[in-house]
Parts: sequence; C-alpha cells; structure tokens
Amino acid sequence: MFLFLLIAMVVVVGAVTLAVIGGGDSGALPETAPEQLVDPLPITRPVNRADVEELRLPVALRGYRMADVDDALGRLAAELAERDERIAELESALAGARTETGSGADPFTKHGEEPGQ
Repeated sequence: MFLFLLIAMVVVVGAVTLAVIGGGDSGALPETAPEQLVDPLPITRPVNRADVEELRLPVALRGYRMADVDDALGRLAAELAERDERIAELESALAGARTETGSGADPFTKHGEEPGQ
C-alpha cells in the first residue's frame, strides 16, 4: 500500500510539473507586462481629496512599486508646499490689512457688528 501511494504521489507531482512547465511552446505560461499605474494624479490641475482617495498604486512582488509610490508622494509634497506658501501669503496679507485698519479688527466684518454674527 505504501509503495502504491509513493508511486501515485510521484505521478501527481510529475503531472503538475509538466502542466506548469508545459510540454512545448504552446503550453508555457505567457509573459505578462508588469503592472503600471493606470490613473496617475492629474497634471493639469491641483490635486484634491478625491484624487488621493481614488489613487490605487500597483502591487509588485514585494509590496508596492517604489517608483510609483515615490512619484505620488513627490507630487503630493509639492502640492502641499505650494498650498502652505499660499496660506502664509494670505495670512501675512490679512495681518497687514488688520494693521492698516488700526484696531486689529477683522476687515471683513461690518462696523459695529461682532465677529461671528
């Protein structure tokens, strides 16, 4: 009985090996191109929240493709730096407008009106 199971196991392993390797060119597994980033972040406009949520990075043998991750993170870092600069410019302009009005009041509220009304 043991000899029969051993022979059966060798036959099954051999059949699986031949199926994977293939008996000729027609049975071989086809070569596939590596997975690429299909929908990158938009170049023509600033990145928004929906773009980041929809971003799907392709998976490689050991995790994500580093080049695609580096590109996406680099783009997001550049966008955040631009936004930080713009926020700093607007805050300094607002501070300058407040000092010009004199009292430090918000220049966007009506006179005699409390902020938040």
